[in-house]
Amino acid sequence: MKATEAQFLAFLRKSSQFVIPIYQRTYSWTARECRQLWDDVVRAGGDDGIDVHFVGSIVYIEDGLSQVSLQAPLLVIDGQQRLTTVTLLLAALAEALGDEEVIDGFNARKVRNYYLLNPEESGERQFKLLLSQGDRATLTSIVAGQDLQGERSITVSENFALFRELIAGRKGDLAVVCRGLAKLVVVDIALNRDHDNPQLIFESMNSTGRELSQADLIRNFILMGLEPELQTRLYRDYWRPMEVAFGQQAYTTHFDAFMRHYLTVQTGNIPKLSDVYDGFKTHARTFGSSAADIERLVRDVRDFARYFCAMALGAEQEPDLKRAFQDLVELKVDVAYPFLLDLYRDYAAGQLDKTGFLAAIRLVEAYVFRRAISAIPTNSMNKTFATFARSVVKERYLESIKAHFLGLPSYRRFPRDDEFRRDIQTRDLYNFRSRSYWLRRFENFGRKERVPVDEYTIEHIMPQTLDLSQAWRDALGPDWEQVQKNWLHTLGNLTLTGYNSEYGARPFPEKRDMSGGFGISPLKLNAGLGQLETWNEGSIRSRAATLAGAAVDVWAAPSLPEDVLAAYSVKKPAASSYTLDHYPQLAQPGLAELFAAFRKEVLALDPCVTEECLKLYIAYKAETNFVDVVPQASRLRLSLNMRFADIDDPKGLCKDISGLGRWGNGDAEIGLSSLDELPYVLGLVRQSLEQQLGSGDAA
Repeated sequence: MKATEAQFLAFLRKSSQFVIPIYQRTYSWTARECRQLWDDVVRAGGDDGIDVHFVGSIVYIEDGLSQVSLQAPLLVIDGQQRLTTVTLLLAALAEALGDEEVIDGFNARKVRNYYLLNPEESGERQFKLLLSQGDRATLTSIVAGQDLQGERSITVSENFALFRELIAGRKGDLAVVCRGLAKLVVVDIALNRDHDNPQLIFESMNSTGRELSQADLIRNFILMGLEPELQTRLYRDYWRPMEVAFGQQAYTTHFDAFMRHYLTVQTGNIPKLSDVYDGFKTHARTFGSSAADIERLVRDVRDFARYFCAMALGAEQEPDLKRAFQDLVELKVDVAYPFLLDLYRDYAAGQLDKTGFLAAIRLVEAYVFRRAISAIPTNSMNKTFATFARSVVKERYLESIKAHFLGLPSYRRFPRDDEFRRDIQTRDLYNFRSRSYWLRRFENFGRKERVPVDEYTIEHIMPQTLDLSQAWRDALGPDWEQVQKNWLHTLGNLTLTGYNSEYGARPFPEKRDMSGGFGISPLKLNAGLGQLETWNEGSIRSRAATLAGAAVDVWAAPSLPEDVLAAYSVKKPAASSYTLDHYPQLAQPGLAELFAAFRKEVLALDPCVTEECLKLYIAYKAETNFVDVVPQASRLRLSLNMRFADIDDPKGLCKDISGLGRWGNGDAEIGLSSLDELPYVLGLVRQSLEQQLGSGDAA
């Protein structure tokens, strides 16, 4: 490696061409980073006290350690964002400059021929900077001053337009910009292909620009070390089609999440988003290191990316599946994607037919929606779906999915019809996170001629205004304020209309009988309103009950004959014969009060927590033990069922017992001797419970 300080513009001028390798991410600086660079340039150019302004490093591969060749392109390992942004600024500046030199070396011709082009070359060799495929054509058309035929790179185009606007705002006073550009300094870092490891250097770079995404790191990990011909083919045949399928913006916002779902499918573990790259490297080792192994890995990622784009980004072509996926997106069921990706793989392979696949999707939708309506905590759902596929019996695909849903324990349960019917009548559905979703599903359920619900607005039949008219007060009765408070945003009082502004706060009879009123509405949601004389608490409750009955069918729960379900049931071990009286230590003064306080707090952590007395310890469980208590003479010894390395223990009180033989489960132990220690110890216990429930895996 050879590193030297260099003026940015001089560095550009002496270098014939920089090429961004195909494995690099696309250009990703936003307006924020571009404005920061602009501000730095203007500040440096306008202050004679600033001699230089450092903007980072440019790292590239050259064949030897001699000076930069005027012939061979340089492959950029780090610095693409700075190179591209300065190039866009120079292109906008050249466009604004005339033939006269604003300061020495700065007119339109010199800026283009020194820093943007190789004037004696033709074709792609004439450009100082060549980006990767998604951005290349847009940048070269800008530098060449030509109109681009075909799809533009959004980021490149928008940032060029921004610099044009900023330069125009100078109203011809461009000397400050030119002087500022001349003061930019970089560290010129040349790597030797034979002695330096570009991948390790790439991973360790901490640039001043946007952090590399997990997808950027993965793409580089796969492609960087390959022979150029294989590298080009894998990018062209597999990775580039993924970038195109996601689209420029969705690739930036969704690809890391997709890779997390992919790894969850393939490994059964849910990596944190920040650990996706490390998880992928571990997973990649299971494929092998030959060219054929690497191609098999990239093909596998590409296949799952297709499934993800079909589900999450609207790429599905089959109409029924497309609608079902749209409902899932609107309901925000990201936690279910690992399971759905598994299903899509089997659907694509012909192991699951379309009818079964669609039914499974609708069960996932109903499970998520019912739990949201019944306000069941969501912290267990990511683990529920991460491991769901293990319970699928391919020969009885849909049946086994239904059986697994029906067998989920209480805190993961599929809400029963009576529970769902009760809760949906009283839940605030107006402020529900996906109100357009549930209204559309209600209205279009069972319809072949679908209603474009997005063209309608939500209507409160009993108005929202706090100052209700006397007509409304008379209709609602003497407790009208309480009626409005209790039922305003609930199922019975909400509907759809295209006449929201006309309805206003009119009395119900006027809303019913006016032109476009409820009496002649073609919407299913408004059925029966035209026959009502008044609208009051009884009317709201009656309509809510009717709609709740329909909701049970819209978001249908799974059902199986008892004998079929029994075949899937796991026999539970016999209940323990021990009780708390089995532990004589708990009868001792002081320790009895300490255990009682601990027990009360642990059982209150979550409704799913249960207690089991075993011969040697007392176990507290969600799905399995999360903390075990061994009563001792003067304290309670607690075993936390989690890895010692995963515990956040600022006081350092936990012991690592992973290599020791102790009663209880887990690798961490802590003692509890007094009530003063209880709040801190409960914080550690809660970590173990939350890890089991899954709430610690989202970040």
